[in-house]
Amino acid sequence: MLGYLGVPCLAGVHGGSKTLSYVLVFVLTAARFASAQSAQSALANTEAATQAEHSLDFWSVKPIQSVPRPSVRQLDWVKQPLDYHVLATLEQKAMTPAEEADSRTLARRVFYDLTGLPPTYQELETFLGDRHPDAYRRLVDRLLDSPRFGERMASLWLHLSRYAEDQAHQVGNDIKHFYPNAYRYRQWVIDAFNQDMPYKDFIRLQLAGDLYDATHREDLVATGFLGLGHKFYNRGRLDVKAEEWADQVDTVMRTFQGLTVACARCHDHKFDPISVEDYHAVAGIFASTELVNVAYDKPEDQLTKEDRDAHRHTAHVVQDKNPEDLPIFLRGNVDQKGEKVPRGFLSWLNEGHPIAFDTLESGRRELAEAIASPDNPLTARVYMNRLWSLFFGEGLVKTTSNFGKLGAKPSHPELLDDLAFRFTASGGLTKPMVREMVLSATYRQASVGDPVQVANDPGNQWLARMNMRRMTVEMWRDTILQVSGNLQHRGGASLELDDQANHRRTVFGRISRLQLNPLLVSMDYPDANVHAADRSETTTPLQKLQAMNSDFAVEQATHLAADLSDQEDVAHGVDLLFRRVLARHPDDTELEMALDYFQANPHSKRWVNLAHALMMSNEMLYID
Repeated sequence: MLGYLGVPCLAGVHGGSKTLSYVLVFVLTAARFASAQSAQSALANTEAATQAEHSLDFWSVKPIQSVPRPSVRQLDWVKQPLDYHVLATLEQKAMTPAEEADSRTLARRVFYDLTGLPPTYQELETFLGDRHPDAYRRLVDRLLDSPRFGERMASLWLHLSRYAEDQAHQVGNDIKHFYPNAYRYRQWVIDAFNQDMPYKDFIRLQLAGDLYDATHREDLVATGFLGLGHKFYNRGRLDVKAEEWADQVDTVMRTFQGLTVACARCHDHKFDPISVEDYHAVAGIFASTELVNVAYDKPEDQLTKEDRDAHRHTAHVVQDKNPEDLPIFLRGNVDQKGEKVPRGFLSWLNEGHPIAFDTLESGRRELAEAIASPDNPLTARVYMNRLWSLFFGEGLVKTTSNFGKLGAKPSHPELLDDLAFRFTASGGLTKPMVREMVLSATYRQASVGDPVQVANDPGNQWLARMNMRRMTVEMWRDTILQVSGNLQHRGGASLELDDQANHRRTVFGRISRLQLNPLLVSMDYPDANVHAADRSETTTPLQKLQAMNSDFAVEQATHLAADLSDQEDVAHGVDLLFRRVLARHPDDTELEMALDYFQANPHSKRWVNLAHALMMSNEMLYID
């Protein structure tokens, strides 16, 4: 075998001394192997340098610049700036947009997208009867000003921040690591969206609000973004602390930067130029931060031991502790320490050069500034893509939390950059960008397109029609409560969704890492243990069985039917029921079927059964 390495066999030399022969073979082999390793290492370094140079030109980290408006032929179709980019792509591919959705469909769509709730029959009729040329625009503005808008947007943000009110573990009755006041952070998120807080402030307050002198007291709960993270048992052990830091690095960097930095915890990232030094530079920031419960609606010096033990009058936030730079934990092993790495940010965003934070604080403020900086090309791109995904069903970049080399490329790169540039240039306000999206001709398209185009683009990558979407579990449950007449608009401390007295919006329900509510599980609510980039969309028999047989659905159908059970004119009652549940009149076939059912089933439950059936219909579950 040694011959394959180019080492001659020396057996028998010097009187056949095998010992000397073996020594010489070992020395020569080691020298040849070391030389080969050195050559491979040099080659690897050259390749790494080349890769790093190419990585600076990677689409997601290029500076965001103003994008020229493309030329299009069908100018009368365009309604908003973004439409130019969509139409230009369609025309290049010899495709045509779908027709505009009818007014009823469009109004229902925008009600759900901006508030998470359906329009009532009367609201629809009022809109349909409004002959003002800007009727739809005025409807959009009214919905954006509704307090329901923030509740809808919170449903996006909470699963990005892995919001939860407990931990994935519990020993006996020990709940000291739970978060009974997590709802304070949730309400802050809702209020921030309703107030249209600039996105740079939204970032700063969640990462380091406690470190800015100008932060208002009510904004201190914003660091619940970090403060509601994992707390493991044996938290004094270094390996346990490292797990908590990894969770914080992963959540922050995927949410705001769309990068899987935690992949570099044990070794350099295999695909992106993110080094193990980069990971430990960011992790050191969180090693210098601690999760704490602080007084919120009562002065600190007035908190009793009972208050502290029960977490009353407190908020779950973070604060700095003695800052420390972490050593590199070799291959992720905390017992094998390399050189220390200064706290800092990603070298990829600094032309490959490390970014060290020279601060006596934890570095959270510097991290917030680095992320919120208008010169950071990832921040606006990632956020605009998230908004697009929320209103169109899929992001321009499908991998909404991975803008690295393993992520998807943008389907419309100029459109994404145009949105990001104008978002940043206009002060980073969310509502104007949302307004443009839902007023656009792209958004107003029907979900039924040309059959040939659908066959050629089944995934609707080129946006020649609107995507039909299934409601989130929050939308579905809230709709059931609204049409039954039981929906309550108030927040506060969370209630269990199984609580029969809980008629509040689903966003105000308790979210558990330990055991997620069965209704949420069945309808694809994300696992609260990790940052969830998107929601999966499964179709299983359990979903319909849960809806058909749950006490919640039957109770709401019964409450709705109680308003109709004294109807002597059955046809009129059926019409009222359709208007309450589906915000429309029944067609002739539906009315005939309902009358036949009533004639064949004279029992007292027939109104309940019909109401329940309409509530379980696909028309109730999908947004067209």
